[in-house]
Amino acid sequence: MEKPSYEEKASEGSVVPDQLFRPEVDTSNVNEKKLLRKIDLRIIPWLTFMYLLNFLDRGSIGNAKLYDLTTDIHVTDKQYLIALTVFFFPYALFEPASNVFLRKLRPSVWLSVMIFCWGITMTMHGVISNYGGLITVRVLLGFFEAGMYPGIVFYISSWYKRSELGTRVAWFFSSSTVAGAFSGLLAAAIANMHGVGKRPGWAWIFILEGLATVVVAFFSYWIIQDFPDTAKFLTEEERVFVIRRLQEDMQFSAAGETFHKKYVYKGLTDWKTWVAMGIYMGFDGPLYAFSLFLPSVINQASYKATQANLLSVPVYAWGCFMTCIIGFLGDRTGRRYYINLGLFGVGLIGYIILIASTKPALSYFAVYLAVSAIYPIIPNSVAWVASNVEGSYKRSVTLGMAIGFGNINGAITANIYRATDQPWYRLGHGIVLAYIAIGFACSVVFGVLLQRENARRNRGERDEIIEGVNNKHADEKNGRYESVQAARIDKGDEWSGFRYTI
Repeated sequence: MEKPSYEEKASEGSVVPDQLFRPEVDTSNVNEKKLLRKIDLRIIPWLTFMYLLNFLDRGSIGNAKLYDLTTDIHVTDKQYLIALTVFFFPYALFEPASNVFLRKLRPSVWLSVMIFCWGITMTMHGVISNYGGLITVRVLLGFFEAGMYPGIVFYISSWYKRSELGTRVAWFFSSSTVAGAFSGLLAAAIANMHGVGKRPGWAWIFILEGLATVVVAFFSYWIIQDFPDTAKFLTEEERVFVIRRLQEDMQFSAAGETFHKKYVYKGLTDWKTWVAMGIYMGFDGPLYAFSLFLPSVINQASYKATQANLLSVPVYAWGCFMTCIIGFLGDRTGRRYYINLGLFGVGLIGYIILIASTKPALSYFAVYLAVSAIYPIIPNSVAWVASNVEGSYKRSVTLGMAIGFGNINGAITANIYRATDQPWYRLGHGIVLAYIAIGFACSVVFGVLLQRENARRNRGERDEIIEGVNNKHADEKNGRYESVQAARIDKGDEWSGFRYTI
C-alpha cells in the first residue's frame, strides 16, 4: 500500500514543516528587543483601551443606580438584581464559541463587530423606561460583550512567549481597574447633565459611553492587527522571527493551524480545562461582586452617592498598580503557582475583615486588601493556564471554557449584596470568601498535578515511539510517529518533551 504524501499528512494536521520555520529566510538582522517594543506598541495599547471601554460599559449600571436609575424606571431591588444576573448567561455561554470564531476569522473583523454591537446596546440603556427594557438591554449587552475578554487573552497568547505573557495580560487587564476608577469620576461628571434633552443624569451616562464605544469600533477595524503570520505591520523577516521564537517556546502552532474537531475535543476533555474553571470561578465571582457593588458598599458605610463614587477611585488606582507589579513578578520569577496562593490568601484576609468589621474606616481598608488580591490574580492565572495549553484551537477552547465558567458565577454574585443586608453586607462578603477559598484550593490542585506530570515526563513515562529512534522508555500507548515534529504538532502540550510551567 502506498504511503500518504507529505501534503496529505500536512492537511490532516499530523506533521509540521521543517523544524526551522521557513529556513530560506535570513532573520539575523532582526533585533529582538526592538521587535518586541514594536509589537507591544501596535498590539497592547489599543487592546487595553478596548477593554477599558468593555469594563466601563459593563459596570456603569452600578454608578447609574446611585443616580435614581431604579426609581425612575420603577424597578425594585429584586428586579435590579435579576437584571444584573441575566447579563451573565449569554456572556458566559457564548465565550467558548466566540474564541473559535476569532481563530477562524480575522481578529480585526470579529472584535470590531462585537464592539460596534455592544456600543449600540449600551446607548439603548439610556432610553429604557421600564423593567422589560432593562432586562432586554442587559441580555443583549452580555451576548455582544461575551467574546471580548477571552478573545483578547487568546489573541495576546498568540503573539508572546510564555515568560512574556503575564506582563502583557496585566497591562491590558489593568484597564479594568482604571475603568473602575474612571467610572466613578465620569459618572459624577455626566450626572450633572440631568435634565438635558429631558433625560435624567443616569441616562446620559449610558448614552455618552455607548456612543464613544461605537466610534471606537470603526477605528478598531483598521488598528487591530491579525495573527503574527499575516500581520501587515511586520516585515517578512520579522514575521518569520516571531513565529520561530514562539515555536522555540513550545508554541508549535504559531505558524498557523488547520481546524480539526479533535482539537476542540482535546480542549474539552483536558483535565487542565476543568481545574482551571475552578480557579477562574475563584476570582471571577468576587470580581463582579466587587465591581458592581463597590460604590454601594462604600455608600452604605455612611458615605453619600457622589462621595462613594469618588472614594472608589483610589481603591481602583491601587488595584491597577498591584496588577502591573504582579504581572511583572510573574514573568520575572516564573512562580505563578506560589503567586496565586499568596494573592488568594490576601483575599481571604480582606473578606474576613469585611465580615467582622462594624466601622466604615476598617471596611474601607479591607477593600484595599480585596482589590490587591482580586485584580492581580486574574492576569497571573490567565498567563499560567494559557502557557500550559498548546495548540491554538485547543488553547482557545480551554480559555473560553474557563473564562466562560468563571463569568457565569457573576450571575450568582450579582445577587448576593441585598438591600436587606445593608450596611455591612455580611452575607455577600461571606459568599465571596467561599469563592476565594475555592480558587485557592483549585490552584493547589492545578500546581500539584502539573508538577506530577512533569515528573512523569522526566522519567520517560510519556515517551512516544518515534520511527528510527531507539528509546527504551518509548511506549505504544503514548503514540507512534514518524518524527519528533509530527509528535509535537499532533499532541501539543501532551507531547513528552513539553514541560509545564509552575
